[in-house]
Amino acid sequence: MNTDPLEMLLRDTLREDAASASGRLNGLEQRIVAELGDRAPRLGWVEALRQLVAPTRAARLGQVAVVAATAAAFLIVGAIVGKDLPLVGGHPKAESRETMLRSAAENELLFVLPALNAENVSVVGSFNDWEPSPLSDEDGDGIWTARVSVPPGRYEYAFVIDGRWWGQDPLADEYVRSFGEYSSVRYVGGGGDGV
Repeated sequence: MNTDPLEMLLRDTLREDAASASGRLNGLEQRIVAELGDRAPRLGWVEALRQLVAPTRAARLGQVAVVAATAAAFLIVGAIVGKDLPLVGGHPKAESRETMLRSAAENELLFVLPALNAENVSVVGSFNDWEPSPLSDEDGDGIWTARVSVPPGRYEYAFVIDGRWWGQDPLADEYVRSFGEYSSVRYVGGGGDGV
């Protein structure tokens, strides 16, 4: 094998450098550990984010306490404010769920929607070929109502409040999602699926 003199010179120089440096490498690990001592490692942004997302047990208990206190505050405020709302009880014009169910048994759908600042409210559904049927708020209290006589069956519907679709009626029997929007469902008469 033919070796180049420059290659031999480089090899010899590297061997000498490695041999002289080997003494300095002895005990390197102990020197590094002693240098670092008890310093806490620096967290990168990923580690800092991970600690925010998955905090310690004490921090989690604090978060639960804050959520519980917030929920309690909302319940108290809701109870205080809710006693004056017509759908919560005690109001002479409020329709009870039993009244609505009785209306459904008589083949009539009763629609009740609180929309306090609305100017125009209507209901669209499978019972009116998705053409708007207006709801009325005769006393101006923000509670809009309409009654629609229908044969027994399953009816999908939604409210249109000032031109905006609102498909999740809290009084509905169930909800369906089609074409990216929710619609409410009510059953009239003997029960489900068109009966």
